[in-house]
Amino acid sequence: MSFPTSSPAAPFAVLATAFTASDPETLHLLEKYLICVDQNGIISAVIPPADPRYAEQKSAYQQNNALIELGDDQYLMPGMIDVHVHAPQWPQMGKALDLPLYAWLQDNTFPLEARFSDTDFARRVYAPMVDALLANGTTTAMYFASAHNAASLALAEICATKGQRALVGRIAMDNPEQCPPFYRDSSAHQAVDDTAQFIRDVQTLVTPQSNLVLPVITPRFIPSCTDDLLTGLGELAGQTGCHVQTHCSESDWAHEYVKNRFGIHDAQALHKFGLLTRQTIMAHCNFLSDDDMDTLRATGAGIAHCPLSNFYFANSVFPLRHGLQQPLHIGLATDIAGGHSPSMFDSCRHLLTAACALNDGVNPQLSAKERGRPGAKADFIHAFWLATGGGGEALNLPIGQLAPGFAFDALLIDCQSPDSNVIIWPEFDDHRDVLQKIIYNATRCNVSRVWVQGRVVTER
Repeated sequence: MSFPTSSPAAPFAVLATAFTASDPETLHLLEKYLICVDQNGIISAVIPPADPRYAEQKSAYQQNNALIELGDDQYLMPGMIDVHVHAPQWPQMGKALDLPLYAWLQDNTFPLEARFSDTDFARRVYAPMVDALLANGTTTAMYFASAHNAASLALAEICATKGQRALVGRIAMDNPEQCPPFYRDSSAHQAVDDTAQFIRDVQTLVTPQSNLVLPVITPRFIPSCTDDLLTGLGELAGQTGCHVQTHCSESDWAHEYVKNRFGIHDAQALHKFGLLTRQTIMAHCNFLSDDDMDTLRATGAGIAHCPLSNFYFANSVFPLRHGLQQPLHIGLATDIAGGHSPSMFDSCRHLLTAACALNDGVNPQLSAKERGRPGAKADFIHAFWLATGGGGEALNLPIGQLAPGFAFDALLIDCQSPDSNVIIWPEFDDHRDVLQKIIYNATRCNVSRVWVQGRVVTER
């Protein structure tokens, strides 16, 4: 997939020490590189100091007043990509996380999401949410909205206006056995029609940065949807080629529900309904079998790894390293409000904790040899990849890497910002150590500037 060629700005370059990854195992340290960005916000060249073009290009950008030169304690990295956010749950963030998933949805989430029939209320929620995510360094978000076209379109408009790259889905949910009467689609036919209309509305959205926003077909998850709805949405996915998002094998309850209903796992059922494509992102996927992973690999569908909410609601840990070894397309997510933090840096840290817990085990009643799943541990490079390039790969978009042909979605990380927890010791720390400290210790205060497709969208 390529981007439209709207012109956001004049060409410019950033002279910086930068970090980027091209796969889960490969970190690139770009010391004092010249990263050139064209008028469409796309990286046109990444030039090392030893390149014969370096001095000439640097001078040319300087003469045009188009060179941004970072300081010694400032670093450039790709923007963070959050591949699973429940936008209407923003007011609920940090609340009711002691409940099991079914009760959390029925008693807290569904009543809150039903309020988004009021589009003015939706705008009051969504505008500060997008500001907060951008300030935390999330340049791209894949959003579940609510089951309301007007409010969902308002989210798309706000993202475009504020300059966040966004994939927005109007939730479809019609199963009267699982959805409350005050919050569900009136019929499968109506839900499919409303989804199709939402896709058209987003595709014709007219704002200066509307090219940043894509529509997403969004069956909430199998328990919320009748067979007719899943069939209709699968057909719509085939007709439109749009992205698809849903939940897959998240918890014992959800996983067993699908097995009892269809006699197969979520991934296989979604595949039968035509909902697994190269444009699909499935959240959680904690209980995937190897056959399920084979199906994901064959279809190209991606996974949104939600390490924190898995602790709260799944009572399990997604086998990340096993999934990467298949290999599967995997991105990282906050799962607001199933996760209590809007920071993808926090999600990186939760990923590392979850992988360690799976690797080592947590039950002290078992021997060390019985307790864990050896080979499951991940490191900070895996976390960095999932939060950046892995998310872009999962979404099938050219984002998440500082490389030619990729959108310049980027963060300026200032390790000397006021109240910074990133403490660099030059006599002890090489650049690899610096990135590790950023992943483990960076907070919102370190995100000094954020670019999306070459435009500055927030700055401290």
